[in-house]
Amino acid sequence: MKRFAVAAANALTTIAGTILGLLLVTFFIGRIMPIDPALAIAGDHASASAVAAIREQLGLDQPLAWQFMSYLGKIGRGDFGSSVMTSRPVLEDLARFFPATFELATTALLIATAIAVPAGIWAALQQRSTWDRAFRAVCLIGQSFPAFFLGMLFLLFFYVRLGIAPGSGRSGVMFDGVVEPVTGLLMVDTLLERNWAAFLDSAAHIALPASLLAFMALSVLAPMIRAFILETLSTEYMTAALAKGLSPVQAVTRHGLPNVAGKLIAMIVIAYANLLEGALVTETLFSWPGIGKYLTTSLLNADMNAVLGTTLVIGLFYLALNRAADVCGALVDPRLR
Repeated sequence: MKRFAVAAANALTTIAGTILGLLLVTFFIGRIMPIDPALAIAGDHASASAVAAIREQLGLDQPLAWQFMSYLGKIGRGDFGSSVMTSRPVLEDLARFFPATFELATTALLIATAIAVPAGIWAALQQRSTWDRAFRAVCLIGQSFPAFFLGMLFLLFFYVRLGIAPGSGRSGVMFDGVVEPVTGLLMVDTLLERNWAAFLDSAAHIALPASLLAFMALSVLAPMIRAFILETLSTEYMTAALAKGLSPVQAVTRHGLPNVAGKLIAMIVIAYANLLEGALVTETLFSWPGIGKYLTTSLLNADMNAVLGTTLVIGLFYLALNRAADVCGALVDPRLR
């Protein structure tokens, strides 16, 4: 019990310290960037007195320490300020755009996991074979090329050349606004309304960006799964399992996978966090209306409240998923506790 309390206290201290550090970084990034929030609100043609009045209203004429304490107080009350671009509270914007990013990242993770786990195991069992070399070459491509380059190739090949993928966006023009948002997840909402045409349209629109993200995620996941399985195959208990007459596939599924399950789960959860964070480029490229596109548009329009709020929320999710990875790994594998 005492050990658990100490571990919980250490975890809470780490989380609190990380959140404070994140708040410090986001606050000072907002202050050192060569963008005047008051000028962004007032507009380029506003008078100096109008800009000064807005600066005083925002508290930008106060010392930095006072501004940071005020910033902490507002964040503590859930007040991220208002977006200059949309004229809505940033928190309301994030609640509006986050489901699209969540849907995209979750779909990509499901695709990546479904392919990476069997492919990684098979590559380990076929070590140094032609299949293994081809597998590693494909993974190297996914790790080497940036998302925007692969995304443009995906669009050129599947949309322009083959014409089998729909254009950018989350749904076609005919289905835009047809489904009443319930969960914010378009595919789920179309299923709830039993609008099969809208469901197929939304599934077609998410296929290409989700496949791009999944390809980049599995190019990292699969080689690590291969390495875990190779390490497991060299252990004495696996040698004993093979000596008893089990096939390599049976030995890996019955004895190998349970022993690496903790590390696998932790790795997949971290990959999920990376997908949420890495959707920024993909959403911009495919005009996907998630928080990645919202962040990019806010940066281009010098909308600092939106930029800081989005950065903070992404950082908090990344932190939460990292802690979830630790907890899930420890629950499945006692050696990780």
